[in-house]
Amino acid sequence: MPEIDALFESINVRDLLAGHDLNDPTTPLSAPDLRLLINRLESHSLRIKSKVQSYLVAHHSDFSELFSLCQDAVSRTRLISDDVSDVLQLVSDRPIDVEIRSVMDEITEKTKEVKLKRESLDLVSAIVGICEALQETKEALKNGRFRFAAEGISELKIVLRIGEEEDGEPVAYALLRKEWSNCFDEIQEVLAKFMENAVRFELESSRLQIKYQLSVGETAGIALSTVLEAMEVIGMLDYGLAKAADSIFKHVITPAVTHASTFTAVEDLSKTSGEITEATLRLKKSSDHKIEDVDGDAIYSGILKVVKFVCSSLCFGNSTWIHSFGRLTWPRISELIISKFLSKVVPEDASKLADFQKIIERTSQFEAALQELNFVTPSDADSRLSKYAEDVEVHFASRKKIEILAKARNLLLQCNFTIPQEIAMRSANLKSDGVESLDVNSSKHIVCLLFSSERCVVSEAASQLMNLVHKTLEDVCVSSARVASEFYNAARDSILLYEAVVPVKLEKQLDGINQAAVLLHNDCLYLFEEILGLAFEYRASFPSSIKEYAVFADVAPRFKLMAEEVLQKQVHLVISNLREAIDSADGFQNTHQMKQFESAQFCIEQVVFSLEKVHMIWKPVLRPKTYKQSMCVVLESVFRRIARDILLLDDMAADETFQLQRLIYLMLENLSSLLDSLRSADDTCRPLDDLIPSLRKTRKLAELLDMPLKSITSAWESGELSSCNFTRTEVQDFIKAIFTDSPLRKECLWRIDDVSQ
Repeated sequence: MPEIDALFESINVRDLLAGHDLNDPTTPLSAPDLRLLINRLESHSLRIKSKVQSYLVAHHSDFSELFSLCQDAVSRTRLISDDVSDVLQLVSDRPIDVEIRSVMDEITEKTKEVKLKRESLDLVSAIVGICEALQETKEALKNGRFRFAAEGISELKIVLRIGEEEDGEPVAYALLRKEWSNCFDEIQEVLAKFMENAVRFELESSRLQIKYQLSVGETAGIALSTVLEAMEVIGMLDYGLAKAADSIFKHVITPAVTHASTFTAVEDLSKTSGEITEATLRLKKSSDHKIEDVDGDAIYSGILKVVKFVCSSLCFGNSTWIHSFGRLTWPRISELIISKFLSKVVPEDASKLADFQKIIERTSQFEAALQELNFVTPSDADSRLSKYAEDVEVHFASRKKIEILAKARNLLLQCNFTIPQEIAMRSANLKSDGVESLDVNSSKHIVCLLFSSERCVVSEAASQLMNLVHKTLEDVCVSSARVASEFYNAARDSILLYEAVVPVKLEKQLDGINQAAVLLHNDCLYLFEEILGLAFEYRASFPSSIKEYAVFADVAPRFKLMAEEVLQKQVHLVISNLREAIDSADGFQNTHQMKQFESAQFCIEQVVFSLEKVHMIWKPVLRPKTYKQSMCVVLESVFRRIARDILLLDDMAADETFQLQRLIYLMLENLSSLLDSLRSADDTCRPLDDLIPSLRKTRKLAELLDMPLKSITSAWESGELSSCNFTRTEVQDFIKAIFTDSPLRKECLWRIDDVSQ
């Protein structure tokens, strides 16, 4: 209402009293002024009322509508107030929130049920759809629509997520997967039967036959290409072609390699109504049998002709099918070519390696032709023939290494580890001063030790083995790096073969006393010195690439240790046997009795016989110094044991001492020749009594057995007995055993004890 607002704003009391100063609060209004003011206000009031009235009249409809709205608002407010009152009354009468919650829970449950039923319905629909698809696939398979069946089974594989099973899946999915698997197996079986029917080899006529129109059972008129397409779709191309590939490899490719000079393949096509129904590859024998396939031309051309026939007639030029067939056959083809051709034409002499270049070129051309046909790929695995041919140096060296090791093994296995009787007799008579010597070159059994310059009898295997090693190392010096490395390893392995083979071969002999065992000791000693000298002899001439690791010093100590162990075991066995023989004498007790004396005498004879036997075995084989040391150790154990047993007797009669003395002299007499041979065994000047301390003690014991008590005491006092290794206790016990208790014995025992203090 802008007009009313303007009217009210036009009323100004100052204008109504223009002649009066209203700013002065002390000046009162006069009566005339007040009347004037009232009159003027009334005039304005009437004007305002007129304006308001005219405004209301002009806007009557608006105000009527406004008042109507206000009345409606009041009415609705009253209704809301009534509703609120009713709600408040209901709330106060019953717990409405519980009912609301119950209703909401029921609504939620019903919603879940509806959702679950909808999902179940979708699942059932999907299962029904899959079942129908499986049924359609089976029907297509029965009707010969292999491509449709293959595509269907492949799609169902994705739908059923074959190979991606998860826990908690519906049981129906497991059943469907099983049904799919059965259907897939059925398709595989059917397609495999058709492939088996498509590719056949007739042995009688030597003919490979490939049919293009196939029939199995009631299903007929199926094209071979359709079968191959179906196999490719379901991913069983390798499986389906496997049997055909195996048959072609066995009956066609293998003869092309093994009988290349007599192999000829002839292709033939059969047509019916203008269409090709069959392809045939006939194998014929060549009329020329004298041509030798030196560079592999016949082999490679024959295989290439077969492969081209397969690519065109079986695989229809399809690169995927060709590659699948190649993947199934190429590993076996390449291994066959290597074993039957390439490995056999590897040069036997390093000078002929250059002539092998033509075979390398022909092999590379062959593989390149196969790659153009998509039969193989350019990968390293598929280029194995070229790689093998190019590594001919390694193959040559490997072949020579195998030959060297085979020869070394045969030497060790065929050797009987004995020496001829003539060599044994001459070696046994060998003088330490070298007057009667053996010619090293006269026999394979006589060698000269490298560092000690002694002649030594060894087995034929050891001498020939080292000759083989020397020859191999000579080849190392004049060979290329790769060949030299193989030859070096062959030399080392040949030496180690002795360590691995011979102890096992002689296992039974090493458990007894025989010539083979001491011959093994000599072999190991000879090999030890020879191995130590190899590096000094050849290392300077080795190729620089193998000088860094070409060592033999790590091998040599093994043979030194083995030589010592074998000899120690032989000595131990001899000593053990002699102890058993001495044990039969029962400690040399009661030898004054005839039966006991005979038993002791037999024991001594057994000991002497055993020592003579050992002498006959060891003397011809062992080096003089080694023989002397070993026999001295054995004799020391014998004399020490016999002297100890006699000194341990606690009571000896006069007759008993006489018999014991007789036994000792008998033993010394029988061993005199053996002892003499030991004195002249080598050029050492050391007395035999120093090498066998118990020998002096045994001789002195024989003298003591008939010596008077005072003489025994004087011998102790003079130090004679102690120099023979008698102890004070032994002398005192010996006197107590022989002489009865008397003042003289007590005096002598006191004198012996006094000297010891």
